[in-house]
Amino acid sequence: MGSGGRPPAPGSGGPQRPGSDEGHVQGRLERVRAAVAARAAKGAARTRALVRRVERTPPPPGPFRPGFWRSPLRGPWLTSVFGLVLLIGIPLIFVTGMLSYASYNPGLGRINDQTPDKDLLGFYLFDWPTHPYWLYRLTQGVHVTLGVVLVPVLLAKLWSVIPKLFEWLPVRSVAHGLERLSLLMLVGGVIFEFVTGIINIQLFYVFPGSFYTLHFYGAWVFIAAFVVHVSLRLGRMTRALRSRSLAAELRTDLAHTRPEPPDPDGLVPIAPAPPTMTRRGALAMVGGGSLLLLVVTAGQSIGGWLRGTALLAPHNRTPGSGPNAFQINKTAASVGVTPARVGPAWRLEIHGPGPTLVLTRAQLLAMPQHAAALPIACVEGWSTPNQQWSGLRLADLAALAGLPDARSVLVLCGGISSGAATRTSPRPGTSGGTPPTASAPSRGTRETGFLPPALPNAVIRPRRNAPRH
Repeated sequence: MGSGGRPPAPGSGGPQRPGSDEGHVQGRLERVRAAVAARAAKGAARTRALVRRVERTPPPPGPFRPGFWRSPLRGPWLTSVFGLVLLIGIPLIFVTGMLSYASYNPGLGRINDQTPDKDLLGFYLFDWPTHPYWLYRLTQGVHVTLGVVLVPVLLAKLWSVIPKLFEWLPVRSVAHGLERLSLLMLVGGVIFEFVTGIINIQLFYVFPGSFYTLHFYGAWVFIAAFVVHVSLRLGRMTRALRSRSLAAELRTDLAHTRPEPPDPDGLVPIAPAPPTMTRRGALAMVGGGSLLLLVVTAGQSIGGWLRGTALLAPHNRTPGSGPNAFQINKTAASVGVTPARVGPAWRLEIHGPGPTLVLTRAQLLAMPQHAAALPIACVEGWSTPNQQWSGLRLADLAALAGLPDARSVLVLCGGISSGAATRTSPRPGTSGGTPPTASAPSRGTRETGFLPPALPNAVIRPRRNAPRH
């Protein structure tokens, strides 16, 4: 207050409260910023100190220590040789595997598709062609045979890079952590795909779920990691392959075998042991193992006299002679098909927009029959030569039901055996509409002395022909 109790006049030099408050707030903000910066700097210093302390931590004993891996053969060149073989073979296995998935015609309905949540992963699907009828036998034979043949190469590749799996520290930074994660997906994915595939072709079903589903999604996870890995390592692989001559390595004896120069990836041992094998010997051992697996596997897909060499085939290599001298997937007894179930009381029911048609086996045999010579080609990679099938075309049966233009038909076994259901197409130009496609109420091949699993009605299609009931 001024003299006489009056407030000071404006501009008289008295205290200005608003200005004073703004300065006070500004000062507090500056102090807060300084405190935050100090704490951040202190935290960063502590983090750096912790990282330095962790980096100085000695690795655990065993494979985490650099001196544990001492093979003088291990190095970028040998790793790249094995990698080049896998770079050629794995995409071919992936493509033929995706073709096998397409051959199930999952687009015809959920009963054919055990991966309904695939979304974009099924972008390439197409109607499997009816000709050439041996196409699935070829693609699946390549898929299974090549997968088995590449096992020694895969094991050799994993051996050559195993020091990377045990490097210390496991994670040094965010970028390094992401690289390790991609490596885990790559190694874990390839082991999962090869192991589950080999178990499946041996008919050893120990999976926690459907092999079809597990193998399909696992393949996409693995191929994504594979593409990332190739993108990051292709340049290094090319330089490593050019660093040494394959011809020179094949002429190098044990006395002149030397370790490769040190590499930034740490594959070359820091204290290599004396060599006990040449790189030529390592390549010969891996190549010989693959060749041996080819000999004992390929015959189940090629057939002929080579079938006797297919020691790893899951089915009988010598089925004997006569009209039934061919392999089948399952016998009638194994799926519960008994003579009582396929006797005179058996009926075929055809449901359409009109009344249900009920036909006996004799009535079906009295109708115009169609014959076709088709192989049995199974997802496990084995196949047979062409077998003679006869019966009615699905298109003709659909027409009887009042559906001459039906896009697909659902085939159910109805008490003959459990779990027998499929959806297929009777349309011309698709997997079920050409004359070779038949609903076979008679027999596959000539006179039979046993009950095939397909009797008295099977869907025979010129593609994945382990007969469907």
